[in-house]
Amino acid sequence: MIKSMAVILAAAGVMYLFIPHDESADPVKAVDYRIELLTAQRAAPYPVLAPEGLGEGWKATTVSYKREKNDAWQLGFLDPDTQYVAIHQSTEDPKKYIPRVTQQAADTGKTQTVAGGTWQRWEGPKYDALVRTDGKVTTLVTGTASFDRLAQMAAALQSKKA
Repeated sequence: MIKSMAVILAAAGVMYLFIPHDESADPVKAVDYRIELLTAQRAAPYPVLAPEGLGEGWKATTVSYKREKNDAWQLGFLDPDTQYVAIHQSTEDPKKYIPRVTQQAADTGKTQTVAGGTWQRWEGPKYDALVRTDGKVTTLVTGTASFDRLAQMAAALQSKKA
């Protein structure tokens, strides 16, 4: 058994030395969300939002649209400081949706005006959020980033019906 382990460890060491790996490479891969955005814009019963003009340093990392789950739209980013910022939209009951998406954030009772719109401020142990409910759709800009970064994302949100 000891000889077998020695052979396995030697083989693993050789593979480590000769298989190229780049420690300077960015481990987070950017995603192109254009197709999913167009699909969501055609299918969703509300204006689907996505940012325009965020500038350098923002990297899209996740995207999904789930019609069967209350038309849930999610688009996640890493900001220039590598903090997570995401847009979530859904027709789910806000009383269930907001705590689930923000991982139990609570309404602070404060509001913030962003690009002429009023957003509620929610704070939580993991994620903070800016929240707005328009009719049957709830929109959240949430993440680990500061409220300034969340507001920057909220200000960049645009809707283009496909």
